[in-house]
Amino acid sequence: MKTNDYVKYMTEQLVSYVDQPRDVRKAIKAEKKEYKAPMSFRLFGLIPIAFSIAKERRRSIKGEKHS
Repeated sequence: MKTNDYVKYMTEQLVSYVDQPRDVRKAIKAEKKEYKAPMSFRLFGLIPIAFSIAKERRRSIKGEKHS
C-alpha cells in the first residue's frame, strides 16, 4: 500500500468519525467497553483459559472417583 493510499484511508476514517453525532460515538464506545475480553485473556491469550478448563476437569474427575 502506498503512502497516499494510507493517508487517504486515514483521512476518510477521521472524517467519518467526526461526522457522527456525539451520542452515537458514546454509544459505540460504551458497547466496545461492555464486550471487552478479560484482562488475563488479553494479556496472555488462550493459556489462562486452557489452565482453568484443565483445573475444572481435574476437580470434576476427583469428585467422581470419591463418590
